[in-house]
Amino acid sequence: MGTFRRRRAGDPEKAEAKARDPDAARIAAVALLARRDFATGELRQKLESQGFRPEVAAAVVTELVDERALDDSRYAENYVAYNSGRGQGPLRIAADLKALGVASELVEAALASGPDWRVLAREVRTRKFGAEPPEEWAEKTRQARFLQYRGFSSDHIRAATGADFDPD
Repeated sequence: MGTFRRRRAGDPEKAEAKARDPDAARIAAVALLARRDFATGELRQKLESQGFRPEVAAAVVTELVDERALDDSRYAENYVAYNSGRGQGPLRIAADLKALGVASELVEAALASGPDWRVLAREVRTRKFGAEPPEEWAEKTRQARFLQYRGFSSDHIRAATGADFDPD
């Protein structure tokens, strides 16, 4: 049976000094960046959750952006490439990036440089449901709901299922 260690309530003065120390915040930020890339807003939030003051975290993030160690444009492009490879559509990817605090113009640029979304929707549909396009409307709507959940637009869904859902 393993033993559990209890955290001791540290010295509050040390914790406050650490929260104000920009060098400690920079070390923590670089350690986080060594594991994976972050968006600027995401890294700032992570540092604040580790106990650093918001102004110290913001200053460290600004320094890292100036040194080009942190780049939202690069992050957005990598995010689009990774998640589109997992079969997610542009609407879902855009919502995720905006939730991480990436600027809208960077999100749009990254999505524009991404894959052909119609082809990707067709590939995702084929992987899940097979090569034969759906014949019955019930099956078409089921596949459309799946693609909509994945984050594809109605144009992409129509191209993938071969359906025109508009009654006009």
